[in-house]
Amino acid sequence: MFETPSLDLAAGEAPGWARFRAAARGPVISSFAIGLVIVAWEVGVRVFGVREFILPAPSVIVRDTAAMGWGIVPHIEATLVTIFAGYGLAFVLSLPLAIALSSSRFLSHALYPLLVIKQSVPVVALAPILTVVLGAGEAPRIAITTLIALFPLVVSTATGLSSTPMELVELSQSMGVSRMKQLMDIRLPAAVPFIFSGLKISMTLSVVGAIVGEFVAAERGLGYLIYTSTAYFHMSIAFGAMFILSAIGLLLFQGVLFIERHFFPWALAQAPDAE
Repeated sequence: MFETPSLDLAAGEAPGWARFRAAARGPVISSFAIGLVIVAWEVGVRVFGVREFILPAPSVIVRDTAAMGWGIVPHIEATLVTIFAGYGLAFVLSLPLAIALSSSRFLSHALYPLLVIKQSVPVVALAPILTVVLGAGEAPRIAITTLIALFPLVVSTATGLSSTPMELVELSQSMGVSRMKQLMDIRLPAAVPFIFSGLKISMTLSVVGAIVGEFVAAERGLGYLIYTSTAYFHMSIAFGAMFILSAIGLLLFQGVLFIERHFFPWALAQAPDAE
């Protein structure tokens, strides 16, 4: 499972530099691949003479998006507020739901079908209904983001709570430990790898939920900007907003991963998707 550093070191190479080079290898390869796609895109559009209102070149996208200047900042702020509010609410709601699902067979049978039904209904279909019920403000967008981010958080956390080693649970019971202390000291720490697995998935889904909400009812936001730009065939602005959304999603995902690596490094090693 673990590589011996000396096998990867060239003659005279410091172990610290070798670790840095190994850590940077993935981002360098990813950046190179993305760069190739951008260059091929630029060249293809120029060579085949594709109209800008159909598929603008990356250079045109950068030019027109940069021309908006500070005018794009309110759209980014509005989308970030929706993402963080919906994501935070989903996290707060997921913990008691997951505890209930993993602690009671009756609640598990009662709540799991409701969660599956909720997840099976397309968010695009729910968005107009929530807009009518909650009004045209920020509430429906936050609700949509919460709903789309909630399911993976609940399932991952419930799975982690149910996967606590039984010998630890039985030992705590034999020592007369209360159920609350057992939850806080044994079950929740054991579920941390699963919780972070759900947090990473839900973070990317929160971006999707925010954009869906802005498509339906919004006066600003990157989703609103994409919707209005495509309506007037300003495709370079729409693509620029989409690229900013991609960067936001990537940075937020890396932020969750940073917290996991620096505050719960043992959880990263025990994560269900770890190799």
